[in-house]
Amino acid sequence: MFDQTTKRIQQHRRQLRVRKRLHGTSERPRLAVFRSVKHIYAQIIDDSAGKTIVAASTAEPDVRSQVKSGGNKQAAELVGKVLGERAVGKGISRVAFDRRHYKYHGRVQALADAARKAGLQF
Repeated sequence: MFDQTTKRIQQHRRQLRVRKRLHGTSERPRLAVFRSVKHIYAQIIDDSAGKTIVAASTAEPDVRSQVKSGGNKQAAELVGKVLGERAVGKGISRVAFDRRHYKYHGRVQALADAARKAGLQF
């Protein structure tokens, strides 16, 4: 059985593997996803300038009021929709999707699909 340190090392290696192929530019910023047990967070980042352009999460009061729990697929869909709408409002249409070490499955996939429906391309 793996201990906690081995699991963290494997997660970090997967994250680096995904991240080495992605670099957010002003033309195509990076959509970074972080999920915890209670919430899901997403932000669009311009790595060249080192700035976050748009962000959304289930911890925000306006999003939190619309969902019962922040740790499920419905909440992830809402975050993706809100993030996509905010990005399109700022003139961003193409992004590079950074899933970190998470599988493209469940909440991460729900967020990505909702962001695509809102107008983002990746």
